[in-house]
Amino acid sequence: MEILEQLYEGKAKKVYRTSDPKLYMVYYKDDATAFNGSKKGSIQDKGYYNNQISAIFFKLLTEKGIPNHFVELTGERSMLVKTLEIIPVEVVVRNIVAGSLAKRIGKPEGTQLAVPVLEFYYKDDALGDPMINEYHVKALGLATEEEMKTISQMALRVNEILVEHLTPLNIQLVDFKLEFGRHEGEILLGDEISPDTCRFWDTATQEKLDKDRFRRDLGKVEEAYQEVLQRLTGGK
Repeated sequence: MEILEQLYEGKAKKVYRTSDPKLYMVYYKDDATAFNGSKKGSIQDKGYYNNQISAIFFKLLTEKGIPNHFVELTGERSMLVKTLEIIPVEVVVRNIVAGSLAKRIGKPEGTQLAVPVLEFYYKDDALGDPMINEYHVKALGLATEEEMKTISQMALRVNEILVEHLTPLNIQLVDFKLEFGRHEGEILLGDEISPDTCRFWDTATQEKLDKDRFRRDLGKVEEAYQEVLQRLTGGK
């Protein structure tokens, strides 16, 4: 199988067409952005960590019955994935109050939510990815009611699986963003699952092990990504 032309370059990844029309290659970059691209920088070896961490999570989710786009790793910073028609609705699952939610509901960061909260955002950089609800999704024709029901159920199940997996590793899954797409009539989980798209806190110290270290100029950003990978692999 050959890697053909580049199809797309986003903030954190490049996507390439392959000689197989059902497969793309995704390359993870070291570039880092925050606040809808207004803050830009680079995190050493971020592409390597996010690629490896995402692969671990996608393999875990496959084992647990969550259909996703991951096929296999093709390099330290690249993976083969199934082609997806991305649904322009970002799904955020929140277990603990952090980030924008703290400002919105007036609760301090670290407040445990009684139940996981699902939020939907319209995937549009020009608009700043505004929050929307199921009525907006239906009115804009972004997805069907049945698709959104499937997506919501999958997102909550992903949350259960990841929390169960991370708890023994002394990592709290505070919140995370998921993206979904259509592949041959099936809804698949896509994008990535990494410290770029998740908030990970150390259970004992509450130390941030994710991109908030970059957003908030906390330092030791690469070390945080490395720490997550080490815990996931048992230091291997």
